[in-house]
Amino acid sequence: MRGLDDLVRAGKILYTGISDAPAWWIAQANTLAHLRGWSPFVGLQIEYSLIERTVERELIPMAKALNIGVTAWSPLAGGVLTGKYHGHGGSSVSPGEQARMNTDMAKDFMPEPQRTARVVAAVKSVSDETGGSMAQVALAWLRYRPVPLIPIIGARKLSQFQDSLASFEVTLSADQLKTLDEASAIELGFPYEMYAKAMPRAICYGGLRDQILA
Repeated sequence: MRGLDDLVRAGKILYTGISDAPAWWIAQANTLAHLRGWSPFVGLQIEYSLIERTVERELIPMAKALNIGVTAWSPLAGGVLTGKYHGHGGSSVSPGEQARMNTDMAKDFMPEPQRTARVVAAVKSVSDETGGSMAQVALAWLRYRPVPLIPIIGARKLSQFQDSLASFEVTLSADQLKTLDEASAIELGFPYEMYAKAMPRAICYGGLRDQILA
């Protein structure tokens, strides 16, 4: 962090950001930077989409608490959320796209089939309701996340880029958000799921949680 601060002070860079690192590591680095008067990380780049939501366990809450801007890579999960790999989206998989799916790198990032099919079906349902494409729905969903974020668009064609930009015209209702959220829900795990149970909540709030929140 001291080395990065030297670069900022020398005018070689304006700000620093971090990509694909654990939340505890980033929080520790920024705490140290604030303590020493150095430049902290102001940007966080992570994979985030309806398919990849595990960042909501630690990384998204950390970014919100530390006021770190978020950019989301692979917001369409490598094209999965466009529906083209599941017979949706109005187009079939080309030989070139199939070849990319069969590479070792693609297999490493291939999401779990059953959950993916459920999420894609939900996106297709909302797409039919809104009249927007599946890609537009998936990108629009990101605008409703607990922190402001910028999706990194990986369009290969001008038409894909234009379709992505049109996501700003898609508005999702509370019911449509619920459909997407429930289909893509993840387990938050310990300790967050413990906090949601009645007994820990009663202990933490002295039985007055509802009154405090009101």
